[in-house]
Amino acid sequence: MVKLDLAKLEDILKLLIGLVLIIWINLLASSYFGRIDLTEEKRYTIKPATKKLLEELDDVVTIEVYLEGELNASFKRLQKSIKETLEEFRIYSDNKLQYSFVDPSSALNEQARGEFMQGLMARGIQPTNVIDNRDGNRVEKLIFPGAIVSYGGVEQGVMLLGGNKAASSEEKINQSIEGIEYNLASTIHGLTSIERKSVGVIRGHGELDEVEMASLLTSLDANYNLSFIDVSKPLPSLGAVLLAKPTTSFTEKEKYNLDQYLMNGGKLFMLLDKLQANMDSASSEANYSFPYNLNLDDMLFKYGVRINNDLIQDNSASNYPVNVGNFGDQPQIKMIKWWFYPIINRYGDHVITRNMDAVIGKFMSTMDTVKADGVKKTPIMFTSEYSRSMTAPVNVSLQDLRKNLTPEMLNKANLPVAYLLEGRFTSLYKNRFKPEGVDDQQFKDQSSTDAKIVIVSDGDIAKNDVNPRTGSPQPLGFDPFSGVDYANEEFILNTLNYLVDDEGLITARNKQIKIRPLDKVKISNEKTKWQMINLVLPIILLIGYGVIRFYLRKRKYTGFKTD
Repeated sequence: MVKLDLAKLEDILKLLIGLVLIIWINLLASSYFGRIDLTEEKRYTIKPATKKLLEELDDVVTIEVYLEGELNASFKRLQKSIKETLEEFRIYSDNKLQYSFVDPSSALNEQARGEFMQGLMARGIQPTNVIDNRDGNRVEKLIFPGAIVSYGGVEQGVMLLGGNKAASSEEKINQSIEGIEYNLASTIHGLTSIERKSVGVIRGHGELDEVEMASLLTSLDANYNLSFIDVSKPLPSLGAVLLAKPTTSFTEKEKYNLDQYLMNGGKLFMLLDKLQANMDSASSEANYSFPYNLNLDDMLFKYGVRINNDLIQDNSASNYPVNVGNFGDQPQIKMIKWWFYPIINRYGDHVITRNMDAVIGKFMSTMDTVKADGVKKTPIMFTSEYSRSMTAPVNVSLQDLRKNLTPEMLNKANLPVAYLLEGRFTSLYKNRFKPEGVDDQQFKDQSSTDAKIVIVSDGDIAKNDVNPRTGSPQPLGFDPFSGVDYANEEFILNTLNYLVDDEGLITARNKQIKIRPLDKVKISNEKTKWQMINLVLPIILLIGYGVIRFYLRKRKYTGFKTD
């Protein structure tokens, strides 16, 4: 009896020690926070810049997501990823971020639903019509894959469904999942930041005017402290400087001021047309385009890039309305592909263009790189596989639309049209006489490592169309002839965010979620085997464990005698 009592006491003590150990581990875990992401691509890992943003929140941020209700499998996956990301945000913010999911179709009546949905669209959350098959029936549902972020009485809408329209629906959902962290974090940052970055827009050289840039300027003003600057004077300390389609020459003094802004760690975003080409004179049979005299070639060459004196023709291009003849006294207008309006949908591997939709260009030129020690050159935009370049002077005439470009003629692939330059730039004016009238007391002949330039061989990507009936500017990237919205504004905003982002939030755009589809043929061939392994094998193992345990206990206690 003594031996049994001791064994029983030993078991009780082991149980108590185990319970104490579990409680102690839980108390320790509550004091020292940590998470382990075991996925290959680290899909649940929040970027350090996002963590810092969340940890420094000084008030409650509320996020209301409208992706709720009956959803198909793809949108349920997106919804689940949004919930997972928001839960991570809540934890890292120490519960200062609160979120909820709302079904816009759950309103009491049709009028209330309509008003609620109109309110969402007014905040920038556009609906998506999802068509699905259920029990052999076609079912359509309007969903709102977006959220409203609120902070300090101010709210902002954010779309959580994005991606490239050319991708499959599954790839598009995947790209949207990859962008959840950045879209939410950048919106929170915009609402909570006390000091906004500053962006200057250069004026004085025939650049796009305020009507032609109205859509972009509105977006810039909502995100940055926007100002117009004169480069005839030394540039102030700005987060970035934008130059959009200049048409007149820069003086040496103005170039010197731009150069020294860059040498002091500045960021330049230059949208430059190399040749004079527009549609106003394209109806003429002989309308030739010649190079602009901007006096910037030597500066760009010194920094490591060159825009060539040519125009690109691309098989991937937008359509343009052309009168192909009269039917009676009525003109016959037909939409024909205009090869000088390339649709750019090939991008370099960079956070600026990751998962971005297509951008429409107008009269773009090819670009080359040249040797520039200490400068890293990254191509970020390319033409399609079927394109070519035509050296100036180039005849830009609508009469050519009647001609067919064959694949043999479009024999160039992936011509670069935009470059990101980073590193230590050498001043154009190193070992040269300085321009007359400049103050060179603080002259720098080499930049710091944080200087950056983005150069695009097309100024029109920043130009919005104007409604000819009302005279009001249309959204940037909207093609009035096809009704398609291109990602011109997204590209420009992403680029500026990259240039001015000292905190590294844009690195969240680098997140990758791999699609791992099952092999349907293998599933069909091995279906029975895996059903047996998953259903029958565990039962056999459990029975085997029970038999062995019974045998061992019987052998251990058989013959056990007590006095």
